[in-house]
Amino acid sequence: MKLSPSLLSADFGRLRDEAREVEPLADSFHLDVMDGHFVPNLTFGPPVANGLRLGLKRPFDIHLMIDRPQVYAPQFTVLPGDILTFHVEAKDDPHETIATIRATGAKAGISLRPATALARIFPYIDLVDLVLVMSVEPGFGGQAFRREAIGRIRDLHREIGERPVLIAVDGGIGPENVRDVVQAGAEIVVAGSAIFRERDRLGAMRALMEAAR
Repeated sequence: MKLSPSLLSADFGRLRDEAREVEPLADSFHLDVMDGHFVPNLTFGPPVANGLRLGLKRPFDIHLMIDRPQVYAPQFTVLPGDILTFHVEAKDDPHETIATIRATGAKAGISLRPATALARIFPYIDLVDLVLVMSVEPGFGGQAFRREAIGRIRDLHREIGERPVLIAVDGGIGPENVRDVVQAGAEIVVAGSAIFRERDRLGAMRALMEAAR
């Protein structure tokens, strides 16, 4: 299991400091970009994400919860190993969005809301590097995990088969359910509240990794 701390749950006034605190055990940093249209919340955009890089070494997993990912994807400064993930429900054409993301030099990821049929992303699996399964409704951190995500992860894992596409899961992940999602086929776990609500952040990350075994 690879662990990607979600900075949505960090203190925005100390964003880089909090990222540095968890970096020793992080495989990447998950950044939720929201536009107030695709989801009913606003977070940050390219200037904050690009400025955050100073002093950080882990790759960025940038989750574009926005209507026009094709427009904004090129505005992010990406490095080898970074992922730009967009939603299949966004307004831009998925094929064109994937091509735009590839042109930036980033890896391409695709995601979908819990209520969206999993089959919506099947035509694009051969074109992306990662599928992000949402186990909460996107927009806000701290939500309860939706158990139906386990079956979706399992079905997705079966559909992907031997193709080199990673499965990530995001939303309500904690020690009580992380093993279930990993056993279902998730290879990357995004966790926010389970890490940043704890005083001992590294201890919380170790607890997640131990619980996943």
